[in-house]
Amino acid sequence: MTVNRWTRRLPSPKSKADLVHERVREAIAGGELRPGERINMDALARTLGVSKIPVREAVKRLESEGLVVSRVHSGVTVAEVDRAEMRGVFLAREVIDALVGRLAAQKVEKALVVELDAVQARMSAELRTGDVARLPELNAEFHSALARASGFRVLVELTEQLLLTVRRYRVSAPMDVANWRAVLEEHERIVRALRSEDAERVAEAMRAHTEAQSRHEVGARR
Repeated sequence: MTVNRWTRRLPSPKSKADLVHERVREAIAGGELRPGERINMDALARTLGVSKIPVREAVKRLESEGLVVSRVHSGVTVAEVDRAEMRGVFLAREVIDALVGRLAAQKVEKALVVELDAVQARMSAELRTGDVARLPELNAEFHSALARASGFRVLVELTEQLLLTVRRYRVSAPMDVANWRAVLEEHERIVRALRSEDAERVAEAMRAHTEAQSRHEVGARR
């Protein structure tokens, strides 16, 4: 094989800044770090066992993503969730989710259905206990799996960003058990549509699911 200047290098292992970014991002998504909460940079570095440099790099990335706010006199705080924007988030999800569903159905594989069934089973088990704390994370797994099945990285990235915003919103406005039951039923319709390999049916099930959640979470809070 001839190696030339167009040969791409293999991706390098994740840097410490990448790992800090992932940990803090997940803490924000899961509500461990709540909107408006101050992030102590020194304490974060000590807790994660890194120097301040990767922490500062990670915070810059989080700020560019709109997840934290850095001010001269108040330091770094977790960004507040703009509830007025949530209607736009759900509108965007309706369009993207329908597209993701259509594309996933066009080349559906058994492994995808098995993965979705497994997530559904875990969600059902959590719901039976009455503990909904892990359901937002599992819900994100369900939709991320569909996004990956679409075959387009841009749709994966858009889906994950929108899901992150919704998860953050649900920290301050959590869903009740009844609505989580509705989510599982809507997910089941999506899976049944996938088994039928009817792309338009899947797209409609995805759109209807997001629209229903928009009515519940945004419409009720106007």
